[in-house]
Amino acid sequence: MSNTNLDALDLKILSMVADDARIAFLEVARECHVSGAAIHQRIQKLTALGVIKGSQFVLDPEKIGYGTCAFVGLFLKDPSDFDRVVDELKKIPEVIECHYTTGNYDIFIKLYARDNHHLLSIIHDRLQPIGVQRSETIISFNEAIKRQMPITPLQEI
Repeated sequence: MSNTNLDALDLKILSMVADDARIAFLEVARECHVSGAAIHQRIQKLTALGVIKGSQFVLDPEKIGYGTCAFVGLFLKDPSDFDRVVDELKKIPEVIECHYTTGNYDIFIKLYARDNHHLLSIIHDRLQPIGVQRSETIISFNEAIKRQMPITPLQEI
């Protein structure tokens, strides 16, 4: 969907729910000066269009025992195996993102491990057997910025 199909009310709603997915529709309605039913309909429309992809609680990986965040560039034995390898990556719960990118890597993933030993186990015992020729790992010490995409007013689009 092109962002030009979003009106000012859609952008205001998106801004509010992106800040707090648990905000009451009636609170959004009051702020937007429309009915709760109108907000409900807009949220349904934005969800159906794929603008809103759901809501979820955000867990802190460290607080649940996953202290190591790593980005891993994968070189596949056979790059034509991309779809099969991605299907196998989906079975590894520690892999939380998977990207098909430009550059040196066939696949670029983000994963969480309990510690460096667990990270080694994931790479050696679970990634290599699915068709990975080699990998390059970058460990993140700290996530300095994490935010939603900005909601741009129509006049700036």
